[in-house]
Amino acid sequence: MDIKKQVTAFLKWRYRHINDKSFVMLLAVLVGFIAGLLAVLLKNTTHFIEVLLERDGLFFNQSFYFILPVIGLFLVYLLSKYVFNRFPGQAVPTILHALSRRNGIIKTIKIYYPLIVAPLTVGFGGSTGLLGPAILSGASVSSTLSTLFHIDNKTRTLLFGCTASAAIAAVFHSPIAGIIFAVEVLSLDLTIASLLPLLLASLSGVITSYLFLGDEVLFRYSLADHFSIKDLPFYALLGVGTAFASVYFTKMYFWIQRLFDNITSRFYRLLVGSFTIGILLYFIPSLYGEGFSFINSLLINDHTKAIGEVYFQNFSKNIWIIVLMLIVITIFKAVAMTITLASSGAGGIIIPTLVMGSALGNVIAKTINNLGFNFEVSESNFTLVGMAGLIAGVLHAPLTAIFLIAEVSGGYQLFIPLMLAVAISFIITKRFIEHSIYTEELAKKGQLITHNKDEMILLLMKLDSVIEDNFISVEPEHTLQELLYKAVAKSTRNMFPVINKDNELLGVVYLDDIREIMFNQEMYKTTYVHQLLKQVPEIINYEKDTMKSVMKKFQDTSAWNLPVIKEGKYYGFISKSKMLTSYRRKLINFTR
Repeated sequence: MDIKKQVTAFLKWRYRHINDKSFVMLLAVLVGFIAGLLAVLLKNTTHFIEVLLERDGLFFNQSFYFILPVIGLFLVYLLSKYVFNRFPGQAVPTILHALSRRNGIIKTIKIYYPLIVAPLTVGFGGSTGLLGPAILSGASVSSTLSTLFHIDNKTRTLLFGCTASAAIAAVFHSPIAGIIFAVEVLSLDLTIASLLPLLLASLSGVITSYLFLGDEVLFRYSLADHFSIKDLPFYALLGVGTAFASVYFTKMYFWIQRLFDNITSRFYRLLVGSFTIGILLYFIPSLYGEGFSFINSLLINDHTKAIGEVYFQNFSKNIWIIVLMLIVITIFKAVAMTITLASSGAGGIIIPTLVMGSALGNVIAKTINNLGFNFEVSESNFTLVGMAGLIAGVLHAPLTAIFLIAEVSGGYQLFIPLMLAVAISFIITKRFIEHSIYTEELAKKGQLITHNKDEMILLLMKLDSVIEDNFISVEPEHTLQELLYKAVAKSTRNMFPVINKDNELLGVVYLDDIREIMFNQEMYKTTYVHQLLKQVPEIINYEKDTMKSVMKKFQDTSAWNLPVIKEGKYYGFISKSKMLTSYRRKLINFTR
């Protein structure tokens, strides 16, 4: 029995014995387990590469910080071009694009492709994270299972959220933050129907992590210093600092991406990017890889270990040199991450954001403590809150930031400073940057799914599904007689597009406008279509218009039918009635 028959047999059994809600719960547990497994696999593969390189003593010679990322990025380039025939992209934007434009379909190759190129990128020193690739790989599994089991689009979206939730839960042992990330970033509706699958997936992911890694997590810190109310103004200052750092991070990301987009050859991008990364790592070794060891060192106030070997290590006991080095790391982490991605590297932005936030938080705490005004704040607490501020600003995910740091720090004692700094960071960043790194490009194209249900339904609707092409067209040289016999008599429509020999739309003839003369035979051969046509109030551009802009054109013109132009040629009509019917059907299917 082949796989197709086995799946068919299973589906028949499932429809008889398992209702839809129970089946979704089972799938949530399954994709949660798989996402957790993938996150563990990515971590262990990357760790294996790092250990393999350490075994040869490469990491103990700073000169190899230059060559290792070059080797890693070249390997990724060769595999991407000659084996997989594709290059890495950002994980979460890929998922959001699949949800809005591809009915949640992600190619199966993206299950295993990130599992290979991401460890090579990070293991050889690329300054990106592994969480994004884990989420993308898991989402591709969810997409494949949804297609296999004939899952509808709404449930497919929910399973993507389950994947993201489970991956974050597995990496950080933070199940609540995983659920909130799915709601904030993937724009899931948090209802009773969606909450339970998200909980099950998140639980499944964190249990999988415990099974394979035990209590080991990428970073966990138990608060040693209690929050003091007198420190609130300083946490507010930290919120302002992380806000401007978030704006810098985002603008730098897009600026470098545009810079590399101007280099048409991917090979030249690789050369420029890999050697630039090599130089950066040679002078700033702390930018190497994901950066969790950097965060862990700062949390235990070991800034010397965090910064690592530097050429001016003789000045390492000077606190202001330490502060300067942490500022350099804060500035260049965003640069190193973006160049790694732009030069064909694979990885995500969440963990680099945490690294940058930890460095900035530690800088502000050290500055406050050493200004000579007898202020004393907790450097470890500021390191944690700094991470939350950057997550809130860069990802536009304030609740994720709060709960992530609260969970990894083992409690909610920092809730007040977390809420204060995160709120300030998010509000200020939102003032300068409307959309996050994940959503900026999709928003420009009008393809961004949001919590606005009306906009989301319009986004999920496809233009082709409402275009009607059964209008009988006529040419401007046709006589009234030809119009009546070739079009009116054979059509149930009350309007007829007028097109020229190049299939370009010139206007329309309305039945109401010719009703008074259509029985006057004296005018049959003396009256021509070009004398009867009228201009349309608006046209719909197939390549540029979204369903939202189409709906606005109907609203502005009060028209019931508008023509569609594709590549400059007449393509069909969209009627308001069909569009509203399709909208209502999509709304019912999505909200039931």
